[in-house]
Amino acid sequence: MSATRNTAETIALQSLGWLVGNEELLPIFLGATGASEADMRGAAHDPEFLGSVLDFILMDDLWVVACCDAHNIPYERLSEARQSLPGGGNIHWT
Repeated sequence: MSATRNTAETIALQSLGWLVGNEELLPIFLGATGASEADMRGAAHDPEFLGSVLDFILMDDLWVVACCDAHNIPYERLSEARQSLPGGGNIHWT
């Protein structure tokens, strides 16, 4: 099931909220992206930024589980949401 753009953005915003509340992981995200907390507030409604939030969380299964459990979201929903945001299409390696 693919997510609609609005649903994908809602899931990404929930994920961003989870990330902001994670005192251990947030500094890693900020360091990896070069974003500041002010940048995050300004970009919270930018679909490309929201895609980068999902990209980051999707890097580790434990992060996916924790984020999804916090919002009662099925685990596969994060990757479905990512595919519905800019830059999230399926990558064909062949």
